[in-house]
Parts: sequence; C-alpha cells; structure tokens
Amino acid sequence: MGFYGEHILPRVINSLCDMKVAREQRARVCDGLAGEVVEIGFGSGLNAPFYPRAVTGVAAVEPADVAWKLAAQRVRAAGVPVERAGLDGQSLPFEGDRFDAALSTWTMCTIPDLEAALAELRRVLKPGGALHFVEHGLAPDEKVQRWQHRLNPVQNRLFGGCHLDRPIVESIRAAGFEVRDVDTFYEHGSPKVLGAHALGVAVSP
Repeated sequence: MGFYGEHILPRVINSLCDMKVAREQRARVCDGLAGEVVEIGFGSGLNAPFYPRAVTGVAAVEPADVAWKLAAQRVRAAGVPVERAGLDGQSLPFEGDRFDAALSTWTMCTIPDLEAALAELRRVLKPGGALHFVEHGLAPDEKVQRWQHRLNPVQNRLFGGCHLDRPIVESIRAAGFEVRDVDTFYEHGSPKVLGAHALGVAVSP
C-alpha cells in the first residue's frame, strides 16, 4: 500500500469517520447485534462504544496495523472481548456457521472482491445470522451517479481503493442475503457523490 496507505490513510479515516453524523449511524447499525459478531473492516475501533450488551465477543478483521494500534484504547474500553482475528474480508480464517451476526461499516466500498467477501460472510454466519451494514455507494439519482463514475478513479487513489459507485444493497442481495430492513438516504452535510448511504440488516438463510 505504500507509506501513505499504511501510515497516513488510517489516521485520516480515524478522524473523518468519527464525526457526529457518523457516530449516530454507528449507533443505529449496531442496535440489535447479539452473540458472537464478526466485524469486517474493524479499522480503529470506532464501533466499539456502540456494541450492545447482548454482544458476547467480536472477531475484528482489519488489515492495517496502524488502524489496530489506534483502536487500542477503544478495544480496552469495550464492554465485550474484542480480538483481532483476521486480515482479509475476502478470506476469513473461521469455520463455517460460527457467528451469530456480522457488522460492516463503510467497508464494502473498499474490499477489492466484494462478491468473495459477502460469500465468506454467508459461510461463517449461522443460518439466520444477521449482517448489519451501513455503507455509501451508488446514488439513486442518475445525475449524481454520473458524477460518481467520473470521480471514482480519484476516490480510488486518495482513499485506498474506495469506490463511490458500488451498488451495495444489490450486491448483498446477489450474494444470497435476504435484505429485511434498509434505509437509503443522503447523509446530512456530505456531498451527494459521497453521501448516498444504505443502512440496514440482511439475513443469511
């Protein structure tokens, strides 16, 4: 990833993704989590303060060493055990049918092979296990979509492979999840090309 990707970008994301509007969405998406949870794109642990008491443990999948170091204080303060247990969402080091739930916050935009990552989540989730997600992606408006397509190469370079124009909810459905609850909206205060969000819960049959 180079010096920027390994050392600078995790600190930038730690700051940008800890704003009030993001914290509000983290609280919403974590609501209802229970049991053993796998979190892909754990980052600097910004979700840890919002884990419900019903969560018994979190397996944190995070490739960036700097992000994990930044997470140390939040991990220590979490009310549940959190273990760094994987580096790649596309290849999870867990047996099948292990987890009660999965969590992904602003991660699916960046995973190189999203189809593989979603297949892995289905594999490690128990039947009926819930995937809680909040992601930005392809906007509902064609005018905004055109700008997303134009700006996507720049976004890729500046933010570690992040895509502006992935159809996140459609990808989750295509992986075999049943999307039971989803709220699509433009994030307040963000440019529409960045702020087309989907927050919801999908269940693995």
